[in-house]
Amino acid sequence: MTVEEAYNSWAAQYDTNKNRTRDLEAVALRTTLAGIPFETCLEIGCGTGKNTEWLVRRAMHVTAVDLSAAMLGRARKKVNSNKVAFQQADITKPWNFATQVYDLVTFSLVLEHISQLDFIFEQTAAALKPGGYVYIGELHPFKQYTGTKARFETDEGRQEVECYTHHISEFVQAAKSHGLKLVDLNEFFDDHDRASIPRILTLLLQKV
Repeated sequence: MTVEEAYNSWAAQYDTNKNRTRDLEAVALRTTLAGIPFETCLEIGCGTGKNTEWLVRRAMHVTAVDLSAAMLGRARKKVNSNKVAFQQADITKPWNFATQVYDLVTFSLVLEHISQLDFIFEQTAAALKPGGYVYIGELHPFKQYTGTKARFETDEGRQEVECYTHHISEFVQAAKSHGLKLVDLNEFFDDHDRASIPRILTLLLQKV
């Protein structure tokens, strides 16, 4: 099952099944971006619109992108605003969906499904205004080391989505090579238990 097929299958239950990673990443995005001003946003991996709703309230325009048509269908029903344009796209191909340069590009639980980061950061930098920000929220690689990955239950059994492990240094160095400097890095824990393995890694980058 491809990543696209997996998320098309997952879409019907994505908002309702128990998913600590989904819920904590939503908290992480809001926390990280609370003090960051932006009028235009390119949201990569909008899914069913869990973060799009918040971004639209902050921005004048959001281009919300996802690989899955089924997830986008849910998002369109959830987010009724003329400030958002939804686009289905594969981000491993040239970013023709980036119709302008943006103040902010966000990635939510996306990059674990991408094998090579270099092209992604190249396209990200090209889509950003000078001084613009990049937010990345991912399942923490420490969790991946223990075997945790994106997965969901179906009538046919558990389905696991194709995932790749990117170490923290890999994110930082790939971004740096395309003129994106690290501004902030944070970790988010289940139930605020800092004695446990962190679930979500966030990075805030800025185009220099």
